[in-house]
Amino acid sequence: MKKYVAIIALIGLLGFTNASQAQIKIGYINVENVLSLMPEINKFDSILTRYQQDSINPQYASLIQTYQYKDSVYKDTLKPPPAAVKKQLPQLINTIQNWQQIVNQAMEAKQNELLAPLYRKIYDAIRAVAKEKGYTHVVNKESLLVAPDADDMIAAVAAKLKLTLPKAPAAPAAK
Repeated sequence: MKKYVAIIALIGLLGFTNASQAQIKIGYINVENVLSLMPEINKFDSILTRYQQDSINPQYASLIQTYQYKDSVYKDTLKPPPAAVKKQLPQLINTIQNWQQIVNQAMEAKQNELLAPLYRKIYDAIRAVAKEKGYTHVVNKESLLVAPDADDMIAAVAAKLKLTLPKAPAAPAAK
């Protein structure tokens, strides 16, 4: 009798497992490809360039000017330099030496600030398409080695965002 109960329980468990597996539907998309299709991205580089010219470059010029002034005060042989100049000069030198890293961090922060609304728009569209098409999971395309073309969500997400996909190149003729 215990054998029959165990067998029935096993069959029920296998049936439940198969039913839950049938409900999983996985889609995939390359978010960066969708981002590159957005018209707002065309002015992105010019905004970053203007940010560097208007904000970062003047900061660097001011930093250099401050360094040159404090260095001249430090090197003035007629009187000893003030303690504040002795303390600030190494800090200024360090900042100048690490300026490229500071610029990279500032540019990355500005880029993230500018892209955040676009990514939010893309992810909202992905969620909407996933819900419409019944996808339970959506992964980034680069993480897949093999995937069926039918589960590529880029066309549906582009349509949701009213973006035009570029035409695929024609396949070479078979010989």
